[in-house]
Amino acid sequence: MARNSITMTPTLNDYLVAHGTPPDELQQELIAETIALGDAAGMQISPEQGAFLTLLTRLLGARSVVEVGTFTGYSSLAIARGLADGGRLLCCDVSDEWTSVARRYWDRAGVADKIELRLAPAIETLRALPTDAPIDLAFVDADKSGYIAYWEELVPRIRQGGVLAVDNVLYKGQVLDPEHANDAGKAIHAFNEHARADDRVELVMLPIGDGLTLALKR
Repeated sequence: MARNSITMTPTLNDYLVAHGTPPDELQQELIAETIALGDAAGMQISPEQGAFLTLLTRLLGARSVVEVGTFTGYSSLAIARGLADGGRLLCCDVSDEWTSVARRYWDRAGVADKIELRLAPAIETLRALPTDAPIDLAFVDADKSGYIAYWEELVPRIRQGGVLAVDNVLYKGQVLDPEHANDAGKAIHAFNEHARADDRVELVMLPIGDGLTLALKR
């Protein structure tokens, strides 16, 4: 099979990021505040992922969006800024501490009225969602062991032509050697195989951030 993909070096990745829409001042403040949290900051998506999510939301004309895993709010802020008029974003998380940061930035960005935050195990929130109110876009970036369960709740609720985006699907390269991966790496490997076998969707895996799968509902 011909392989025309370029190797993404750190310098080339910097070039890629520099030639996309950069984070604005508010997003830069959120990045800095999150970095100050220490090791937990690794849960924040990259700036180029944020720009991608805003663009994807706009391209879909999304009015109904679900996010699983909110953390300090960078991805939810990006999605909310891309919503169509009257659009709503439902955020699922369990941490009041982390999402309190998100709420401050939603307020400052003027998008708080577009976002509903539910603090509860995400699987409970998803199972309680109606099946007759189709979702345009869902973004999953939470506990890796829950990905398959989240997928199975979300795919039936995504409208035809809607998209499910799943983060960290390359998981630091551990998906290439699942026998020696940590628990999260093993969970991602299992999820990737599960998604690939699902004929309800069309898939593409993108080398953005730590790997991002887009699933188009057939």
